[in-house]
Amino acid sequence: MKSYKDTLAYKQIEFSTGLSLIYTGILLFAAFDFSPFTVRPLILILASMNGVATVLQALLVLKIRKNSKKVLVINSTSRKLAGVLLLSLLIGNLFIVLSSLYLLKKKLTTGYIYAVYMVLTDLLVIGVSSLNLFKAYVTNSFIPFMFLLLFVLVFHLMVLAGYNRIEAMTGIIRKVFLLFFAATILVGNLFVLFVMISLMQRTDSETKMTRRKGIREKIIRNQASMIGLLFIVFLVAISICSYWTFNYGFAVTNDYSNILQSPSLTYPLGTDNFGRDVFSRIVFGARISLTVGVLATVIPLLFGGALGAISGYYGRHTDNLIMRFLDVLYAIPGILLAITIVAAFGASTTNLIIALSIGYIPSYARTMRANVIQVTNLEYVEASRAIGNNHINIIWQHVIPNSLAPMIVRATLTIGSAIIATSSLSYLGLGVENYIPEWGNILRTGSEYLETEPYLAIYPGLAIIALVLSFNFLGDGLRDATDPRLS
Repeated sequence: MKSYKDTLAYKQIEFSTGLSLIYTGILLFAAFDFSPFTVRPLILILASMNGVATVLQALLVLKIRKNSKKVLVINSTSRKLAGVLLLSLLIGNLFIVLSSLYLLKKKLTTGYIYAVYMVLTDLLVIGVSSLNLFKAYVTNSFIPFMFLLLFVLVFHLMVLAGYNRIEAMTGIIRKVFLLFFAATILVGNLFVLFVMISLMQRTDSETKMTRRKGIREKIIRNQASMIGLLFIVFLVAISICSYWTFNYGFAVTNDYSNILQSPSLTYPLGTDNFGRDVFSRIVFGARISLTVGVLATVIPLLFGGALGAISGYYGRHTDNLIMRFLDVLYAIPGILLAITIVAAFGASTTNLIIALSIGYIPSYARTMRANVIQVTNLEYVEASRAIGNNHINIIWQHVIPNSLAPMIVRATLTIGSAIIATSSLSYLGLGVENYIPEWGNILRTGSEYLETEPYLAIYPGLAIIALVLSFNFLGDGLRDATDPRLS
């Protein structure tokens, strides 16, 4: 019998307690200005309230641990305390809200867990977008779209609260409900897709912790990867919603009457040396980082994967020809190759994507080649050859599908590297165009004011760190989920 410490709910509440403590510490540090020494009372009050909530969360962990000997026991008192801790949403502590939603559910299922993250994503998007309320004017679509986001949130809360009833629906009512639910993915909340898959499967094996689980079911056991996935999905959602809830003019238009404004309600992250809103620039910069990171990964994944599959399957002269050509390309450092291409053809988003993609092709080809060589020697491939299947069908139906798992894991890690490379080249003036609000460009501008306005460099730097860490955490979770030794 498994120990209660191995259960998903207990691991989540312990993990959330640690994150809540870190969040409280960050708020406490932000409540003091050390040059000259001043106190920000509102942030200090918020940090104190989060400290109280964290202490209550820690007491709840101790209570559950005391009540549990071998199997996890969550009695009515613990559930009531978890319900009270849902109020921590009012002070912005989503980590405690996350663990409370875990504890309130008597029987956790994969679909319910993804529904929790779906609702948290909605809350994050609404919370970030609502900061524009303090501006005198944003855009004509701001108010209508905010009402739409609130409607989507209420709808997703209904899905979360009545997940078991929705799962039991049948007939035309179920189809209509799933159709409306699927339409909510248009706001960019990718967790809707995962919940949809769970609702459409609706099998007993979905709720049982068996050994035969897909990646979607296994990855929820890794709390760090789920937090990383939450941040990534949030950035995707806010990048899409910002078309209607943010004004691009605040990010690119010079406003010399508001130069170097300190963080305030109107400008949550302050303004830069041209009077541009740093908050809006970072939000719009997420689009560039995600777009370049994903495209600079997908392109070498396709081309490198194809070259590696052909090289590994056919071998001999084909293998030598392809791999020796890639060895020449592999001998050139990727960042140096990217700098050369951008310097030759000019700084632009398209040239940057092409430059980074070319540098990643050899590593993907090598990884795919090694996987294909291993798969090609297995019995089912030999059996497919014996019954007369041609090489193209064997590669497409048998070899590639069984060689993709390591490639997917590598892709999540490559996105993080591509984001760092994009920001680095933009910082040097060799990335995207200077006027585009990309995180590297924002960081370069802020680095000139480190002594007087350090926030101009801190916030874009934190955004880059958070996104890269999120993809790394997700990659670690995918690696564990695809490792048969850990199944």
